[in-house]
Formats: sequence, C-alpha cells, structure tokens
Amino acid sequence: MPFVPGRVQTTPLPQPQLENTITLEQALLRRRSVRSYQPVPVTLAALGQLLWAAQGISGREGFRTAPSAGALYPLEVLLAVSRCDELAPGLYHYRPLSHDLVLWRPRDHRPTIAAAALDQECLHEAAAILVITAVPARTAVKYGTRATRYVHLEAGHAAQNACLQAAALGLGTVTVGAFDDMALAEALALPEAVEPVYLLPVGVPV
Repeated sequence: MPFVPGRVQTTPLPQPQLENTITLEQALLRRRSVRSYQPVPVTLAALGQLLWAAQGISGREGFRTAPSAGALYPLEVLLAVSRCDELAPGLYHYRPLSHDLVLWRPRDHRPTIAAAALDQECLHEAAAILVITAVPARTAVKYGTRATRYVHLEAGHAAQNACLQAAALGLGTVTVGAFDDMALAEALALPEAVEPVYLLPVGVPV
C-alpha cells in the first residue's frame, strides 16, 4: 500500500447502509453540481457511506462498487476532513477491505488543496473533500499504455457513485478536475507512484 504512515492511527467507519427510501431514479433526478455549503459538520456515517459508494467492497470476492479494468483497482481515495464531530480535522486514507480510515496527515488541508485548485470557493467551504488518486502502475502491468485511459474511466465511475450517494443522503458535491497536478500532489504529500485525479468537495447544501 502506498499510504503507510509511520504510526498507524485508524478510525473504523460505520457499516454502510444497503437500503434507502431514495430510489436510483430519484437520486439521478436530484444529482446536481453543488458548490455552496453550510458551515456545519457532516456525520462520520455519511462520510463512510460516500467512501463505500466510491470504492467500497460489494461482495465476498473483494469486488468493489465501481468497475475496474482487470479488477486491478488502481484507485486510492483520500478524505480531507474539516468539519465532522466524530473525526478530527486531517487527511485520511480510506481502506476498502477493512472499511476504515488511516490518518495520513493531521490538520485541515482545505487551504492547501484549494490553493492547488485555483482557490475554488467550494473547496474552501466543504466540510470534507474526497480526493481520488491513482497508482497507474497497477493497471499498466496488464494493459500497458492504455492504463491511463482505464484509470481515468475508473475515477469517473467512482466519482459518479459518490455523486449519486451524496444526492441520496441530501448532501451536495461537485466534481473538480481543475488543479495543478504537481502542486496538489505536494499539498497531499503523495508518494511518488500516486497521482491525483479528481476532487469532490462535500457539504450540506445552502
């Protein structure tokens, strides 16, 4: 695993809810790009549900909620937390197999993430930011130069899952791809093999 801090500090996530009164069709109708959020916290259960929707385990075989070329799973999801009553501000790594968070870097990372992404206000306002990163080498082992295409497709699958889950939870999010790759990688202290792909700020809509 590329995200292995010197001292492992884990936070178990509530088990994902597999039933909802909101249908898929209703979530599709509700999905909008939401860029303004109230200055209120988001629950740990809601954050865990979003992470599970993006890259969680959905079967005993280890398959995930989003498809992956060759089931190689190059995506790694980080969570930059600012406002959550049950979780201290910090940058966390989501581990799908154990459905938990590992603290990668302490403190609120919104300012540095936003600075690397044109200072977009939605990143400053978010209660949390899902950061979809990738290890392209995992896919390149099998698919060579087509790995880049597959990795980007998979990031889109994961992001759409999170967007629909946010809609079902009554939360707002928007997909952000406008950022400086090197600046964002530095802000997140990403290992050399890991690339930032997508940002999804999350919060309670205004």
